[in-house]
Amino acid sequence: MTRADRIARSVSWWIAGFAVVFLMAPLVVTVVVSFSASSVYTLPPPDWSLRWYEAMGRRSGLMEALTLSLNLAFVSTAISLVMGTAVAMAVAQGTFPGRSAIATFSVSPLMMPGLVVGVALLQFLREMGLRDAYWSLLIGHILITLPFVMRTLLAAMASFDFSLIDAARTLGMSWPRAALKVLAPNLAPAFLTAGLFAFLASMDNYPISIFLTDARNKTLPIKMLQYLEEQPDPSIAAMSSGLILMALAALILGARTVGLNRMIQG
Repeated sequence: MTRADRIARSVSWWIAGFAVVFLMAPLVVTVVVSFSASSVYTLPPPDWSLRWYEAMGRRSGLMEALTLSLNLAFVSTAISLVMGTAVAMAVAQGTFPGRSAIATFSVSPLMMPGLVVGVALLQFLREMGLRDAYWSLLIGHILITLPFVMRTLLAAMASFDFSLIDAARTLGMSWPRAALKVLAPNLAPAFLTAGLFAFLASMDNYPISIFLTDARNKTLPIKMLQYLEEQPDPSIAAMSSGLILMALAALILGARTVGLNRMIQG
């Protein structure tokens, strides 16, 4: 390795380290502030306390918002996994014209600003006569979770040998049973990765949800913004720490079940 190569490698590591610190610093600050005894955002904290985690229980409407967000995340992820699997298989196996257009269209919500998608979806649903906040939110969350599922499953199915399903069918299995016994185990890392990303995307969504909520149906990010405007204390940091913990739990679950390398490859 030449001197220039060593310098370039050292610079690359320094840049990578700076990027990691730059991205992780806000998360670390949020977690540290959530354990502060001060009633204002102070760093470093004058003393340590769990008072803001206890204060979350006294926040009006917090449990309702959390329940709604979890409900939307679970339901939208389940629906997106079913729909995404069907469409991904059609695109990966089909020979009909327009497959590339369908694949691109299915992930197009990720290519557009969330505010644009939210305004367009609100106008569309109102034109269709749908004014119920829950069903509007569910449709919106399916719209934002489906691209994660489609993108992940399409990449995984590109390397899957579908002749294995045909072989299973020649042994007497029906097509659904062959898919369940052959396809699902081989694509388990992709399904888990897609589900985790879709669930977290739904839980953390703000730009689309803000246009579809009403006074009785507010998701957790919308409720946190309301708290921030009305009473900005470190209990907001405690709620954010809970979301960070949820993301870490999802990563640990993926690492313990299929491994992070297989998740990334899937």
